Amino acid sequence: MDETHREFVEFCNALIAAGSESEGFLEQFDAFIEHTAAHFNQENRWMEATNFPVACHHEEHDRVLAVANEVRQHIEKGDLFLGRRLLEELPPWFDNHVETMDTALAFHLKKTGFDTETETFPENETAPPPACTAV
Repeated sequence: MDETHREFVEFCNALIAAGSESEGFLEQFDAFIEHTAAHFNQENRWMEATNFPVACHHEEHDRVLAVANEVRQHIEKGDLFLGRRLLEELPPWFDNHVETMDTALAFHLKKTGFDTETETFPENETAPPPACTAV
């Protein structure tokens, strides 16, 4: 998870460093969306495999991707304003997301013994029962 988070930061930094030319920025933005979708899908798989309560975490992933795809449409038309604005908002959002939602997920993965490399549990172990959630 930490490596994927470092890559996310690298993609954000590459976007920030991208020139003002909309085509080059769009290519960088597409790479960012592709990486982010893969990153979120990975975490979503882990949550589902370990019976981690996914609702809020998964929904937050979906919202970020929806916003990124909407912003992409503006960038494609040559309007970089929203793309640059999103880059101002991503770092504080990401820091909060990692410190809250991803930290809880990492703790859960470690507690259950889930191997994120193989996406399996140790031999002879299965996913824990679903966690209790507030009603």
